[in-house]
Amino acid sequence: MPKIDETIPFKPVRIAVMTVSDTRTEKDDKSGDLIASMLTGDGHTLSDKAIVRDDIDAIRQQIRQWINSDNIDVIITTGGTGFTGRDVTPEAVKPLFEKEIEGFSSLFHMLSYEKVGTSTIQSRACGGLADNTLIFAIPGSPGACKDAWNGILKYQLDIRHRPCNFIEIMPRFMEHKI
Repeated sequence: MPKIDETIPFKPVRIAVMTVSDTRTEKDDKSGDLIASMLTGDGHTLSDKAIVRDDIDAIRQQIRQWINSDNIDVIITTGGTGFTGRDVTPEAVKPLFEKEIEGFSSLFHMLSYEKVGTSTIQSRACGGLADNTLIFAIPGSPGACKDAWNGILKYQLDIRHRPCNFIEIMPRFMEHKI
């Protein structure tokens, strides 16, 4: 069970949200809106939000822009993690990772299995670190967004989470960068 140390002051994280879709618009982007609502509801800052088509180059272009921003610490993408021909989010983001967070995918599948059973194998959710920016790619369903945020990211992006979290080690991400 997650442990929050209330004696430590909360530190908001600056997060960008990308919906990957050829069909969604600002009016019907349920998953992107849900992630934005959950992260701001938990005290974080929504730094930017975009809808990007299912295209490797378009996804990478937006991700690189956000990685280069001084106002974004974390990027969460929703959509494009399945197995259809249009699902290319992992192919777009994984080459940008300096370090992959294998445990994110494992834990996401464990949480997802409780709700959708073996259908979780059709997700290619992934996470990694790219030039001091955490990136998490999650499926496009609202249920998957809830699982990823409420079961993993809400705690790992909270400096008060014990025994450890990404935020407290964030200043050390670039230790060996030349």
